[in-house]
This record gives sequence, structure tokens and C-alpha cells, in this order.
Amino acid sequence: MKGRIFRAVLGALILVMAFAPLTAQAAEGKYLAMTFDDGPSGRFTRRLLEELEGRQSRVTFFLCGYRLEQYPDMAGRMLEAGHEIGLHGYSHACMENMSPEKLEWELSKTESLLREQTGTTSYLLRPPGGQTNQAVIHAAESHGLSLITWSVDPKDWATSNREKVVRSVVDHARDGDVILLHDMSDSSVDAALEIIDRLEAAGYQFVTVSELARLRGKTMEAGCLYTNFRPAFEVDAN
Repeated sequence: MKGRIFRAVLGALILVMAFAPLTAQAAEGKYLAMTFDDGPSGRFTRRLLEELEGRQSRVTFFLCGYRLEQYPDMAGRMLEAGHEIGLHGYSHACMENMSPEKLEWELSKTESLLREQTGTTSYLLRPPGGQTNQAVIHAAESHGLSLITWSVDPKDWATSNREKVVRSVVDHARDGDVILLHDMSDSSVDAALEIIDRLEAAGYQFVTVSELARLRGKTMEAGCLYTNFRPAFEVDAN
């Protein structure tokens, strides 16, 4: 009974936080959204959450359903700490190749796990690999999910070279970018923390994807794809 009450209260609190009004002063800063895919993992995610406690940064975790089953306490810890969670499917398989029935199951199963563990779900979906097609878009829309990819990808999953990952992000991140990382190794966690420290020293603030959208005056819609929330006046020179 206590567990059900806790999850219900936590779910209500997250909804209040999600739709809390923002001040005009907050919108004047430089903002980035750091996101983590493929978790939750065990000690790597725990360490990341512990390290983030001493910082003002809030991040977004895109979670796999099968890993939620392995680590059922993690999603609640993320939300309690003020972070955001999104769906990354159940199996981490390519959604473009799935039948409509399989895709429906992947989303419904992961949503069910989140509700069971936290009392709430998410309105964000990041397909594995960022790969989408019309079927994925339709499924996302039917579940009320906005599709989130990224605009900065240091490919941390492919290297243990922390400095290479840090340099790739610090050199390329701009106001409104969505950064892709993975909470699956010590080198990635080390890189993420150094990126936060260096970019905060340069005047950036790290917020969740939903916060970044609101700060940029964007209302995310179900079935729509978003890669970044750079200022509207900025022209991408890349």
C-alpha cells in the first residue's frame, strides 16, 4: 500500500513540475539538454545520479523496458532528483523494422513498466539509433509521444577516450542543442560530468528536454520529431 501511495504522489509531483510556469528571466540564458540512452544500467547510472546531486544540472534519460525490469528502482530515483525520463523502446531493437503489432507492444510494455515503477509515464520517445519511418511516427502519435533525437553526438559508446568525447561536445555545442550520451560506462559518465562542468563555466545551464522546449517557446506535439531547440533566429551553418 505504501508503495502505491508513493508512486501516486510521485506521479502527481512530476506532472506539477512539468507544467510549472517559467520566468522570463530564465528564458534569457543559454541552455542545453543532455540526454542518456540505453539505460538504466547498474553502477554507472547510480554513479551518474550521485554525481549530479551536487550540481544544478537536470538531464533526460531515455530508458529501455528490459533494463527497467533489471533495475526497477532507477526510474523513480531519476524523477525524485528532478530529472526527466523518456521511452527508448523495450528491447532496443530497430523500430523501423518492426511490425505494427510489435511496435505497439514495445511502447505499451515500456509505458506499463514506467507506470508500475513511478506512478507516471513519459511523453517523449527516442527510437533506438534515432531511426524513424511513418509507422514509428504513427505509433508515437497514437501514444501521445513526441519524437526526440539529437543535434550533438560524440559517439561515446564507440570509445573509452574521455577527452575525445568531451572535446567533441564542448567544441560543437550551441545554445538549444540536445546532446546524446550513454550511461553505460565509467568513461561516458566521466565525460558527461566534465562536459557539464566546462560548459556551465562557459555560461550554459543544463535542463531537461521538456524544459528546453518550453524555454524556447516550443510546444512539443505528439508524432512530431525534434532534434534541437536552438533560438529561432539562428541559422545552422553546418
